[in-house]
Parts: sequence; C-alpha cells; structure tokens
Amino acid sequence: MSNKKWAVKRMTINLTASEAEKIEQYCEITGRTATDVIRELIRSLEVEDNK
Repeated sequence: MSNKKWAVKRMTINLTASEAEKIEQYCEITGRTATDVIRELIRSLEVEDNK
C-alpha cells in the first residue's frame, strides 16, 4: 500500500505580472500557498465526467 495521497504531476504556468501580483496578494492575505489556492480553483471547475 502506498503512502502517497495522490500522484503528482508538475505543471508550469505563465502569468502576466498583474496575475502573479494578484495571486501573491491573495496568498499573503489568506496565509495559503499558491499551490493550495490553484488546486482549489482547479477542483472548482465544472467538467463533464465521462468515466
């Protein structure tokens, strides 16, 4: 049995300066990491599940 909570896939994204500043400000205000915030945003996306 694996101790891994999930399989990890590293992604790189390109942001404008204003987008980067916005997420940095949000993270500073909330005390959360950018990774945590982005994961939550991705999980909130509604997509059709064809499984």
